[in-house]
Amino acid sequence: MVANSVTLIGNLVDDPELRFTPSGVAMAKVRFAVNRRYQRQGEWQEETSFFGGTLWRDQAENAAESLQKGTRVIVTGRLEQRSWETQDGDKRSIVEIAIDEIGPSLRWATASVTRSPRSGDGFGGGGDSGGDYAPGPVAPRSDYGPDEAPF
Repeated sequence: MVANSVTLIGNLVDDPELRFTPSGVAMAKVRFAVNRRYQRQGEWQEETSFFGGTLWRDQAENAAESLQKGTRVIVTGRLEQRSWETQDGDKRSIVEIAIDEIGPSLRWATASVTRSPRSGDGFGGGGDSGGDYAPGPVAPRSDYGPDEAPF
């Protein structure tokens, strides 16, 4: 069995960017930096990698309300590669994280958690069921700008 799972810890480089699909589904784009520090020949080296990911539905709205630029976060999800063609015919692709979970790291900070009320969303939510739900498949967009990466 091949598993596609990734866990990253880094700092948000922007506030989460909350948007809504034409049908009203919330989605948020996040970008974060992951630093790697290591020693080579007795000298400390540091590298920074930048990653982007997408959150959907209630989680997108919760992230936009709770997280801001600079917040150290723990992100789990799956790597996804998306390809598209610009209006000029140039082929583009990007690897992003389809985020399953995101939250603040408590290594050097504290956080306060407030449970959001659940709403009926067609994915097992509604009332005070208390259970988790898995977001369903999302139809791909077709209205990207010429140089806009699909998210």
